[in-house]
Amino acid sequence: MHKLVVLYSEPADPDHFRDYYVTNHLPLVMKMPGLLAWRYSFDVAATDGEVPYFAIFEGDFTDAAAMAAARASQHGRRVAADVANYATGGAVVIHYPVQHGPG
Repeated sequence: MHKLVVLYSEPADPDHFRDYYVTNHLPLVMKMPGLLAWRYSFDVAATDGEVPYFAIFEGDFTDAAAMAAARASQHGRRVAADVANYATGGAVVIHYPVQHGPG
């Protein structure tokens, strides 16, 4: 499995971010080709100190190639372009292959 993570910094208007994200952005995300599962939270907390992020998104893909194909698709480019409509604080996008421990 390959995970895509988006870390959102504090936006200028948190209420607009939440509303736009749930009403407009997530419906676009759900249609990304190859997306197996997704989750998000606006309740990001740090175990110690201040948390540097306002919100987080995680998306699961079969592998890196499936994620790259989804992001490069016409729909994936539409999803990426939509971020400017709500994430005024910016976003950090990371991805990685998931390693599983025993059990």
